[in-house]
Parts: sequence; structure tokens; C-alpha cells
Amino acid sequence: MQAAPSAFPAAVYRDQVLTHIFADAQRLFLPSLLEIDRAHLVMLRAQGIVSAETATACARGLRLLDVEALRTAAYDGTVEDLFFLVERQLADSVGSDDAGRLHTARSRNDIDLSMYRMVLRENLLRALSASQELRGVLLQIAGEHTATVMPAYTHNQPAQPTTLAHYVLAYVEVLERDAERLLSCYARVNRCPLGACAITTTGFPIDRHLTAELLGFSGLVINSYGAIAAVDYVAEACSVLATAMLSLGRFAQDMLLWSTAEFGFLRLSDGYVQISSIMPQKRNPVPLEHVRVLASRALNESQSVLGALHNTPFADMNDGEDSLQPLVALAWSDAQRALSLLAGALSEASFDTARMRQRAGGSFLTVTEVADTLVRRCGIPFSSAHGLVAAAVKAASGDDADALAADLYARTTAAAMCITHEEVRHALDPEHFVALRSVPGGPALAAIMPELERAAAQLAADGASVAKQQAHLAAAHDLLLQRCAALEA
Repeated sequence: MQAAPSAFPAAVYRDQVLTHIFADAQRLFLPSLLEIDRAHLVMLRAQGIVSAETATACARGLRLLDVEALRTAAYDGTVEDLFFLVERQLADSVGSDDAGRLHTARSRNDIDLSMYRMVLRENLLRALSASQELRGVLLQIAGEHTATVMPAYTHNQPAQPTTLAHYVLAYVEVLERDAERLLSCYARVNRCPLGACAITTTGFPIDRHLTAELLGFSGLVINSYGAIAAVDYVAEACSVLATAMLSLGRFAQDMLLWSTAEFGFLRLSDGYVQISSIMPQKRNPVPLEHVRVLASRALNESQSVLGALHNTPFADMNDGEDSLQPLVALAWSDAQRALSLLAGALSEASFDTARMRQRAGGSFLTVTEVADTLVRRCGIPFSSAHGLVAAAVKAASGDDADALAADLYARTTAAAMCITHEEVRHALDPEHFVALRSVPGGPALAAIMPELERAAAQLAADGASVAKQQAHLAAAHDLLLQRCAALEA
């Protein structure tokens, strides 16, 4: 037997959808919703669409709204969503006639898309700030360890000597590219959909540029259909975030490996280790594990956003709206936590430079330079030098550089090559290996110092870009409050 039709909202719809959307809006979007109300009111009055009396009443009513009550109200089903609760409270304050006029020439569609972009732009700036904090810590480490020789790894096997500064600056460059992508993405996110209304704008003479200015947007999403239907703004942002988190997770994995007793390169300070409840000797680098899992979460949450949007219609639809936005916010929150946590942990970390040097001098990591030396001194093809050195390494009975030098010298003497035993031994020295690699991008001090200066300058420039955007948003907020105060006056 078919159930009797429910009155809106049906209990299941209320409990499984509307209650959650309401709570998410309270947590994520209430400040942006109220900013949009104020900006729209200022514009309506500036365009003569509402009277001075209505504008004054609404401006005062918006200022006197009990924001804390709105933020903590329990959902009771008497309104569909938070927008209607705000409208009802404003009507209780100024009367339904004036409150109702505030919704002239707009829709929940363009309001929602504007809120989403306002929250996302703040998340972009927070992520940029956290990333810059990490870059600052890494540049400090690099500056202190330009001469700290360590092994570089390929395929998880020791490969050649490098320096800690060289390794760290490699990830600094990745973070710089992350910042470039985030700043570029911000410029596209920070465009205003308000004025698109439901999807085709309005017959009222609104000023879209004014509302965009008052809300801190840098321009408009021009086409009203696209303003409502397009989701590339959030897809791009989450794609950029996923890329950044992939790189962060790989770096964190190295830091965890370096923290093992077997490696022993990295030691976190006592404030960043956890003990065992049963094993007194344990110093667990748990924050690095949290960095890794938070980065993985943010990456997967970002990918889930794209998955939820895939094959949806190019139109207004809930797939990209109320139920998706909390996932977007969670991805950015997890990313910011991961970046900040890693910056904090590494800011107090120490490195066992003697152990790093010992490992760099072992496992015959410098024999590439022996082959290069044979090419330079004796004029033989590199393939021949490579074969000679490889044979000596294979014949070696242990990790003994002196024995290898003697064997190599004997082999070169037998082949009538013009190289001394001292030159062979010098070629096996890890500091000599590093010092020779002075081409741009190499680990030698001559190559590292200009990179440190360039990276510091780039960090300052990116910091200035973020500060400029933050100042722009703050100035827009102040202007909006002034215009609203002028309406009341």
C-alpha cells in the first residue's frame, strides 16, 4: 500500500539531507551569506531599485541580526535552509515588506556560487600562507647545511653524494611551483557570479561590478549561464591541491625514512615525538605520519570532488553545490594542517651530519667521478671508463675506498693510462665529488648559493602577492561596512 504523501519536508529528506546542509551552511557559509546580503543591499539602493527607507531598515536589520543564534540554531524544518532562516529573522526585525525587497534581482543560485567562491579563495590564501611557512623553514635548513654531504638515492638505493641543501632546495622548487599554480588559480576563483540570478540575469538595472567590488572579487564571471553551471573553478582548485599534496606526501615519506634507526639522518625534537606505553626506549616520529596521512586525505578528497562532478549536466545541479562543498572545505583544511605540521616539526629538527657524511663516503657512491676523471685525464670514451670502473667495483671484496683506489690504479696502469694513484683516490672523495658539480642546479657551493638567494627572493615575492590579496579582501570588507553605515545614516 502506497504511503500517504508527506508535507514538506518529509522526515527522511529532512534528516538525511536538509539537516546536514543546514549545519554545513552554518559552519562554512554564514559570514559570506551576510556579506552578500549587505553588498546586494548597497547595490540595490545605489541603482534606485529599493527606496532609501527600505535600504536603511534592511541595513540596520542586518547589523542587528543575532549571528550567534543563527550559527547555533537547530534545524527544525520550518525553513528550507539557512538563507530562509536569515530572511525570516530579518523580516522579524524590519518587517516582511522591506526584508522581501532585499531579494530583488537575485537567486539562491548566484548567492550560493558566490559564497562557494568566497570560502574557496580564503582556503587558497590559507594554503599559500602555510606553504610559505614551510618554504621558510626549508630555506633555513638549506642555508645551514650547504656543506652537509649526504647520499642521494635513486630507486631507493644510494646513488651519488650530494648535500642536504641540494636535496631540500629540490622540494623548495616544488613548493614554488605549487605557489605559482595556487596564485594563478586564485585569480580565476576570485570572480563574482552575483547578478547571474537563477541563470539568465535579471530585468532590473543591477550593477554587477559594484557588488563584485564590495565583496572583494577581482572581476566577474561574465556569462550568467556559466556563472551558475560551470564547475571548473572548483575542479581546478582541487586539481592544484591534489598535485601539491602528492608532492608533500612523497617528501614526508623521505622524512619518515630518515627518522628510522637504520637511517638515523633526522631527529625530531621532544615536542614532536610520542613514546610507547610499553617500550621505554621509543621515540616515534608520529607527527610525520600525520603529515603523510593528512596529505593523502587531502589528495583523495580532492579527487573525490572531481569524481562527484564527472558526467554531471552543464547546468544548475546539486552535485556541485550544498552536498559537495563540505568535502571541498575538508580537503583544504587537511592540506593546511599537513603543511603547518611539517613546518613546525622540521623547524625544531636536527640532522646527524656525521652519519650522513659516512654514508656518502661508502657504497662506492663516488665512482662516477673516477670514470669522469679518466675521461678528462686520459681522453678515453666514457663507456670505456665506465666499464673499467664497473669491473673494479664488482671485484671489490668490501666497502673500502682505499682498496678500490689501489685496484683502479693497477687497472689504469695496466691499460697504460696517464693517471696517478693520488688522482684516483682524490676522485673517490665525496666532498671533491660535490665541489666539482657547480653547473646550475648542482650541489656545489657555487651553484647552491645563487639558488638560496633566488629562492629567498621568490618566497618574499610570493608572500607579497598573498599579502596583497589579503589586503584587497580586507579593504573591500571595510568599504562594504562603510557603505552599509552610510545607508543607516
